Amino acid sequence: MTIRWARLQPTIRAVIILLATVTAAGAEGHGASKPSEFILLVQIALLIAVGRGLGELMQRIGQPSVIGELLGGLLLGPSLFGWLWPSAHDVIFPPSGEQKALIDGIAQFGILLLLLLTGMDTDLKLVRKVGRAAMTISAAGIAVPFASGFALGEFLPQSLLPHPEARVIAALFLGTALSISSVKIVAVVVREMNFMRHNVGQIIVASAIIDDAIGWIIIAVIFSLASRGTLDVLSVAQALFGTLAFLAVSFTIGRRLVFRLIRWANDNLVSSAAVITVILLLMSAMAMITHLIGVHTVLGAFIAGVLVGESPILTRQIDERLRGLISSLFMPVFFGLAGLSADLTVLKDPSVLGLTAALILIASIGKFAGAFAGGALGGLTRQESYALASGMNARGSTEVIIATIGLSMGVLSQTMFSMIVTMAILTTMAMPPMLRSALARLPLGKEEKERLEREEYEERGFVANLERLLLAVDESSNAKFAAHLAGLVAGGRGLPITVLHVGANAKLQEKNRADEASPEAAVIDAAKESAKASADPEGGGNLDVISRAREETAAGAIAEEAKKGFDLLVVGIGAVAGPDGGFDRRIDQLTSGFDGPLAIAAAKGVHASEPTANARKILVPVSGSNVSRRGAEVAIALARLASEPLQVVYVSTTRDKGARRSNPSMSLAPEEAILKDIAATAARYDINVVTRLRANTAPEVAILQEIAASGADLVVIGVDRIQGDSLNFGSVATAVLGKSKASVLLVSDGDVRPGT
Repeated sequence: MTIRWARLQPTIRAVIILLATVTAAGAEGHGASKPSEFILLVQIALLIAVGRGLGELMQRIGQPSVIGELLGGLLLGPSLFGWLWPSAHDVIFPPSGEQKALIDGIAQFGILLLLLLTGMDTDLKLVRKVGRAAMTISAAGIAVPFASGFALGEFLPQSLLPHPEARVIAALFLGTALSISSVKIVAVVVREMNFMRHNVGQIIVASAIIDDAIGWIIIAVIFSLASRGTLDVLSVAQALFGTLAFLAVSFTIGRRLVFRLIRWANDNLVSSAAVITVILLLMSAMAMITHLIGVHTVLGAFIAGVLVGESPILTRQIDERLRGLISSLFMPVFFGLAGLSADLTVLKDPSVLGLTAALILIASIGKFAGAFAGGALGGLTRQESYALASGMNARGSTEVIIATIGLSMGVLSQTMFSMIVTMAILTTMAMPPMLRSALARLPLGKEEKERLEREEYEERGFVANLERLLLAVDESSNAKFAAHLAGLVAGGRGLPITVLHVGANAKLQEKNRADEASPEAAVIDAAKESAKASADPEGGGNLDVISRAREETAAGAIAEEAKKGFDLLVVGIGAVAGPDGGFDRRIDQLTSGFDGPLAIAAAKGVHASEPTANARKILVPVSGSNVSRRGAEVAIALARLASEPLQVVYVSTTRDKGARRSNPSMSLAPEEAILKDIAATAARYDINVVTRLRANTAPEVAILQEIAASGADLVVIGVDRIQGDSLNFGSVATAVLGKSKASVLLVSDGDVRPGT
């Protein structure tokens, strides 16, 4: 303890010196009319340091970081710092409108960014998946506390209302603040407990998402009413019509526009933050649109976040950088200012303290009872309904934003604002331990266990984690074959494909781009048709395929495209094999600048004349290596349209002998365990499998014999990329590529293995 205190003493002395310096500097310029940039920097530095520091502490004890940021503002505000050292507080956080406007501007922009982030966390697929139960729960969970909050607002003393004549608007704000759960807080706790994929976890998060969406629509309408100052039918209809029209346009035309703008920025702009810039511009534009139609800007920012979060090419790096900016700067500033605006010293008044306790009690009981009843109506068990009600009681950031809007509009008084912030903090801090306790006691059903195991497998899989495909093709029939295969892989999940034409004749390329019957157009059509055929019922098939012009060499073009976040390069050109038995020189050149996973397609047999024909029978060799499993995953993705069962043959290699012994199956021989594992994986996607063992034959011989014996028309092989001056997948791949009568797809990961 003594050592820790000794370490803290220099920091405490530094803070005291800083505050004393600022106080002295502020005292000298106290009469100045202009706002001080120095004071602004001190405010931001203190809010970030204290807020993020307490946020770290909160996370270490199992609480959301936003609680620390709110507490940081409370400590720096009149509740503590202003009470202990009023003169220093007035200097650092002066009440003058000019100085306050500077940091308020940052905080107001921070609200929009927080709503953007909330929208990006909104998973509409999850809502659709458990929509019926979630809608019932959300409706009941909103209606009960909203009615309770509205009733409380109607009976509040006039002294708590800044405008008693607008009591109805204040009551609507209070009802909304009591009824909406914070999706961010709920999702964080459910994710931390590893319950996000559980049935009840998905329903909790989906219900919170619906709560948030309904909440911002309600706030938009209430804002419109408060702006007009009346509660007439015409203003209500105008606000509702404007909101519904905005939502309709956003989720139709707007969705496509957002996707295309993000993709255009990622593919054409060279600056490192181009996509983030476009996202911020989209958020600002949609916020301004909602302002112009008479509803609050938060709705535009929230919907912008939903559309951005659904973008198929929002890479993890871009997402993390944007979240980092918001979490490190705007969140501590906004929530810190919210804490600064709350004055907990008002709770010294017994009547205010009693009303605050009543507010917390009504908020908690109303939300818990409503969500519990909604869970029962939605078909959940009592244990599941209890867990659900426990999770939905967290108010957190959402209520603080709503209260801040009400305070800025003059609808809520300073005292009411402090009461709502207190309620938000206490309900949020109570939620994590209650939810953890409730979830820990929930039994896991057989079907749910099987689904969780399947999803856990998919999370580690290769195909399931693909986000974007790059297709390099020329004018050959093999290009159509490669496009057909790429479309089958991408179609199940709606992955976007970028087609890069690498034909030799550049002038012909430019002509072809405007010709609907061009080879390039045929390649794009092949990919789209295959995607539609393999579309997943729950989404996919609506494939976004674009063609990219190249101004440099083909290899240079691929190297340039590789910087834009592609997960797999599929190559389909006329000449695959070279005269020396390896790959053609052009394939060497094309793949030299791409360090990620590769897929090389070679159309043979039926595909030489009909490149877009579905494979009747697919063969995939497997062993104990990771690359063979990768090949099996791709083969399973392609086998959805095959007319006959997938043929899986085990072949042994010297390299795989040690790897295959690590299989967890105990009762089977290693070879049989591997085959059983692949068959179980295929069964998850309703694909029939026929397995064979060829463990005592050279792998290339075993594969060629199996092709001939089974009559397969496509063989998919997972291969290692061997280090060297030219592209080399090893002797097995070379032999199969040169001698196979069936079409071949070679799939490698991004790693390069030293040659032997």
